[in-house]
Order: sequence, then structure tokens, then C-alpha cells
Amino acid sequence: MQVEYIKNLFLKYTEKSLSHRYITNKHIEHLLENLSNSVHVETIGKSVLDNPIYGLKIGNGDKRLLMWSQMHGNESTTTKALFDLLNTLLYSKSELNYILESCTLYIIPILNPDGAFAYTRINANEVDLNRDAQNLTQPESKVLRTIFDSFKPHFCYNLHGQRTIFSAGTTDKSATVSFLAPAQDETCTITPNRKIAMEVIGVMNNTLQKIIPGQVGVYDDAFNLNCVGDTFQNENVPTILFEAGHFANDYARDLTRELIYTSYLSSLDYISKTKVTGNYYESYFLIPENDKCFFDVIIRNALVNNVIVDIGIQFQERLIKNKVEFIPRIEKIERLTGVYAHKEIEANGAEVYNADGKLLKLGYENVCVILNNEKKLLLSK
Repeated sequence: MQVEYIKNLFLKYTEKSLSHRYITNKHIEHLLENLSNSVHVETIGKSVLDNPIYGLKIGNGDKRLLMWSQMHGNESTTTKALFDLLNTLLYSKSELNYILESCTLYIIPILNPDGAFAYTRINANEVDLNRDAQNLTQPESKVLRTIFDSFKPHFCYNLHGQRTIFSAGTTDKSATVSFLAPAQDETCTITPNRKIAMEVIGVMNNTLQKIIPGQVGVYDDAFNLNCVGDTFQNENVPTILFEAGHFANDYARDLTRELIYTSYLSSLDYISKTKVTGNYYESYFLIPENDKCFFDVIIRNALVNNVIVDIGIQFQERLIKNKVEFIPRIEKIERLTGVYAHKEIEANGAEVYNADGKLLKLGYENVCVILNNEKKLLLSK
């Protein structure tokens, strides 16, 4: 599937009512109500706080794919891209009906509605659902497990978002999209099952490299059976972790949304047209492993206590009046060699002050600093 073709589809079928980072049941329920009869929508369970968890089934093909998003409530980019995908499959049927003839998709757009509402990773019981795959202590975990058991997928898409700190390898390239074919045993054996997942990831990577060369990463495959992906892989269902990451100045994750959408379509195109055997898995190992090489902002060569240092600043995501705001916070004051930033400010040996005219300290939070009597915004508008 050609990149330009996918881009044109995205521009045509983007769900414009979903934007920025705060996506909750309230934002998607009107979309679910307006879906055509081609989509079966049902409430598949309730959250800790008794909020509905929705499931959607589309397609009638023999190849079954289970996709779930916002297991971590504050990771919404993949959810936005799911509705872009649904629009595309529903309203461009003449072009893409082969996907729905070959595949049946079961989509859980928001698995953790309480976490989505509070904009937190965890659920209302303060449990990370991605560490509850074995004990199944939470209602949301049980819902996913029930659907997995009843739908019996041939592929699982575990959809997440990642912080701005990640690089594609130990480089100055941000990991804008990351994947993982999770391990299914303690020794991280490259099993036939994992090879299938790796082959599909390789296809997505080949497409993404044409758009964001060098900005795709994979995660360490250390095995943890409590993680959902590892559990499903362990049960011999090829499982793929998707991670929506950062592109320069894209804190709303609009460009990343398109890249995730591109990954969805390129993989569905491949799966629908191909008997995926895992024979072509080796390109997976050409993707660099993620490292943590980024700050959001670095002020280089600042004078602090008569010593030249760098000041590393990370944005804190906070929900304020139903909008996600990014609050810069100083995390490091030291020489930051081999570390990069999405934005760099050169101090040239000058002292840097906070908005109150005091020297910067660890933990300081504000949207600006003062350098050479000039106010410098830390977050680009």
C-alpha cells in the first residue's frame, strides 16, 4: 500500500471531532451511536466506577484481529487513529472492502474509561491493567480476557502511547512510533508465533521509514507474564505492541496519530492479502531498540554556582479544566553529554533565572525562564 494513498485516505477520513490528548467515553459515545449498521456495537462490561466499556465488531473475514486502546487511560493517540480507521473502512468500502472481506476486527476503543476520564495510567483502584493479566483482579482486565477467550483472535494489537524521553536507539532521533513482538517465555525464544508478529511489524516499519526515517524503535523484550501482551503471546496468539511517541513540536500527537493510522492500514492490507507465516521476520531485527536519550528542553551551557552546566527540563502532563496542559519541570542540572532535547536553548555561559528572578533549581516549574533579561518560553506554541 503506497504512502501517498494512505495519506490521502487519512486526510479524507480523519475523525475531526477527536483532537489533542484528552479522550474519554464522552468524546466517543456520539460516534458509536452514529456508526453504520455495518458495525456491531455493544457494552461488554463496566469499569470500577461503573462506566461502560464498549466493544465494536466490523468485517466478516476469517482472519480475526483483536485491538484494544487506552488500557492506560492517558494514552489516547491510538484511540483517535482507531476512529480514523473505522471511518476509512466504512466510507471507502469500494476501495478497501477486501480488508473487511478477509478480516474481522474486534475493537475496544477505551478499555480503561475511569483512567481516561482522570487522565491517568492506572484505573480507579490504582492498578496498572497491563500488570494484571494473570491475576485478573480488576473488572477491566476481566472484560479484555473474556473477549479474548470468546473472539479467539489470530492477531492482537495492544495499543499504547509513550513519553517524549524515548529515542530510536542511542541516537538523536526521537522514537516517534515503537513496536514490540513480546516474548512468550523466560528465555525470549524467537518462536514461530513471535515470528509472525515480527513479520507484520517489519511491514509497518518499511512503510514508516518512508515517512520518518530512523524514528521507529522496538522495546526490550524482557518477559513478564503479568503483562497482557506477554500473556497472549504465551498462549500462541501473535501479539503486537504499538506505542505512539513524539515528533518535534507534536505534543497534541496529531502527526503521530497519522503514523499510527498508517501502521494500522499497512498491516491490515498485508494481513488481508497474505498468509503470514513468519518466514519474513528478520527485518524486525533491523529496528533499533529504544533508549531514553531525550529531554523536552535542554538549556545548554548555563552558569549555575560558578559552574557551566546543562539544565534538563521535562514536561509534566496535567489535566486542567478538561484539557491536558504541559508544565515544564527542571529534572537535571549537570553536564548532559550524549543526551538530546526536542528544543535546545543556548545560554552561552549566562545565568538563567526563573520568572521571579531567582536562579533555577531542581523541581522548578514554569512555562518560561529569563536569559539575558529576555523571557524564553520553554514550550513552543
